[in-house]
Amino acid sequence: MDLRYTDAAPTAIERAAVDSLLGPPPSGWEGAEERTDEDLRWARGGAAAARDRRDQLLPALHAVNDRVGWISEGALDYICRRLTVAPAEAYGVATFYAMFSVVPRPAKVLHVCTDLACAARGSGTLCADLKERLGPAGTPAEGAVWQESPCLGLCERAPAALLLQAGAPPAGEESAAGAPPAADEPAAGAFRCSAVLAPATAPAVVTATRAPEAAPAEPPAGTAVPQAGDPGLVLLKRIGTVDPASLDDYRSTGGYTALRRAFALGPAGVIREVLDAGLVGRGGAAFPTGRKWQATAQQADGPHYLVCNADESEPGTFKDRVLMEGDPYALIESMTIAGYAIGAAHGYIYLRGEYPRAYERLSHALTSARTRGLLGPDVLGQGYAFDIEIRRGAGAYICGEETAIFNSIEGQRGEPRSKPPFPVEKGLFGKPTAVNNVETLVNVLPILEHGATAYAATGTETSTGTKLFCVSGQVARPGIYELPFGANLRDLLALAGPPEQMRAVLLGGAAGGFVRPGELDIPLTFEGTRAAGTTLGSGVVLVLDDSVELPRILLRIAEFFRDESCGQCVPCRVGTVRQEEALHRIVDRTGARAAADVALMREVGQTMRDASICGLGQTAWNAVESAIDRLGVYK
Repeated sequence: MDLRYTDAAPTAIERAAVDSLLGPPPSGWEGAEERTDEDLRWARGGAAAARDRRDQLLPALHAVNDRVGWISEGALDYICRRLTVAPAEAYGVATFYAMFSVVPRPAKVLHVCTDLACAARGSGTLCADLKERLGPAGTPAEGAVWQESPCLGLCERAPAALLLQAGAPPAGEESAAGAPPAADEPAAGAFRCSAVLAPATAPAVVTATRAPEAAPAEPPAGTAVPQAGDPGLVLLKRIGTVDPASLDDYRSTGGYTALRRAFALGPAGVIREVLDAGLVGRGGAAFPTGRKWQATAQQADGPHYLVCNADESEPGTFKDRVLMEGDPYALIESMTIAGYAIGAAHGYIYLRGEYPRAYERLSHALTSARTRGLLGPDVLGQGYAFDIEIRRGAGAYICGEETAIFNSIEGQRGEPRSKPPFPVEKGLFGKPTAVNNVETLVNVLPILEHGATAYAATGTETSTGTKLFCVSGQVARPGIYELPFGANLRDLLALAGPPEQMRAVLLGGAAGGFVRPGELDIPLTFEGTRAAGTTLGSGVVLVLDDSVELPRILLRIAEFFRDESCGQCVPCRVGTVRQEEALHRIVDRTGARAAADVALMREVGQTMRDASICGLGQTAWNAVESAIDRLGVYK
């Protein structure tokens, strides 16, 4: 791929897909089929206009991929002309994301999860059966192709598969979504999702691949919440009991009470409430939310931006999906409050590419909120202008890192940035930006509804409120559980139904650590897990029994980090490969003695931890290290 435009031409379908997003090309310089006499005299826009359009690159790639199933050279060249982007740069972006293809492939693509929760529930057998029925992964058969996939965020129904079919009109972000699906129906249409198969069986997958309309309907979001209907729930209180598509139902259960109180308090008052409540980020870093908002609001540069990180790609994590599918208006209200507090007029939801129903539910909720004056130029008649735009990811774990999100939205490769400057100073588009994940944001609602003092009365002194836990693996009742901070791991597993012969529990996902069956009294707080030598992370609790081959699980973790490393920094790019190679030698019983490979992994792991640019490389060794030290693996 060159810096120059090519002679490759888009098909009529590819051109229509891009134009449905960007509008017709205004001149021959931007992709019109013929140049007029006026075009030959002067070119409009220039470099400044091109920079202003660069952020449409990812949506344009989605538009073509959604319509055709892959991105041809002609389609890429047309996108580049429309956005004034060098083809080599656009190619680098298109090939960065796992959900895009720049080589021909069938319109139907089946993603079969092989990550931790699904591996523990039989994805290996499922893939073996599919190989016999459909051929090896990556081999087109019967108008479709199947491929192994990292975590799909469907861990409570493992093993899982997601069938995507190109051909539907492309979703020009959230604006093109049609009528919402009913509360108990699967999403379809704008996100080109044909079927979510979970738990997946080979016969069901093959049937759905041949006839997507025959796939079973996706169950309601409430089925992922075993506690649904419990009066003690705070963040999950509506899920499974309220129609997620109905704004009236949301308001009848207290919706928008918090936003009205926010307007009464003023921006500084909202930030003070969040500070006094002790709310910290729920993504794993546990940074005080009020301090982040305060630092953003105090920046003189503008405009300010709010970004909701809904790209939860940590294996075993699915809490944000359930919140977005089951209570979308709560996220919209909480983002409106956050935007008001930090002085932002525009917010972005960076939504994981594998979440079709969340996309549909949020799209409908945004449209309803705008229609009712809850978003737009005058929110609730208070003179505050705020709106939200959905930007879809395309399969890149690294884009869960806050600065990688900025690059992705801006139309660059989703690689992390060096800090400082920090996002509150120079974030999205180089402007002050606050980034919070879904769970963190929805915690703002009970703070404003009941007051900071009441909120802080739940939990512990340094970990206030409740926490959502994603329980999967060998348990009787997998799903999302909500408990006050301070409950211990034994309490949580009692609710989920632990196995008779427990081997280990992985806390925090692939970037977390293992604990032994005798350590179930660990308090589930940020400080409690840290003192126990593990991490709470995003709330992943993966339970493994004696039937699971732990060395294979560790190898899958190593493969995951190798695949998901963006390759920007040497310690992570090389270290994740060396870690996987060492684990292969041990598991396959070839090469040097296990002790020598363990020593090598310790050295490589410490280097990644000390020298990697972002948290991916810094935590890639954590789970393997804890399995060696705490569980005695490889001894």
